[in-house]
Amino acid sequence: QVQLVESGGGLVQVGGSLRLSCAASGRTFASYGMGWFRQAPGKEREFVAAISWSIITNYADSVKDRFTISRDNTKNTVYLQMNSLKPEDTAVYYCAVDRVPWRDRSQVPDFGSWGQGTQVTVSS
Repeated sequence: QVQLVESGGGLVQVGGSLRLSCAASGRTFASYGMGWFRQAPGKEREFVAAISWSIITNYADSVKDRFTISRDNTKNTVYLQMNSLKPEDTAVYYCAVDRVPWRDRSQVPDFGSWGQGTQVTVSS
């Protein structure tokens, strides 16, 4: 039902920064947790970061000290600020939305709808 559109990907040098955006449809955006995932060629899609409706964040160990997820409910948009980029960050990045609104912080989100993805390439 929900439509997600990622943008902001591109080519950057090692150590550089990039900010991804995910625009979501729907008037109930603020009630859902959002997440970022990525997939490199030949690999499975992996979790990157998530942010709940109450602005609680979680990160994969590989990015927790370098990436920051945030959201602007007035714009129905989720962001992923990526700093100190490494070649291993190269992947297609996807935005996703939780299936359940107002989820309690003790519960693990179950992401459903996905965007089309945006390519991030980190060159050395």
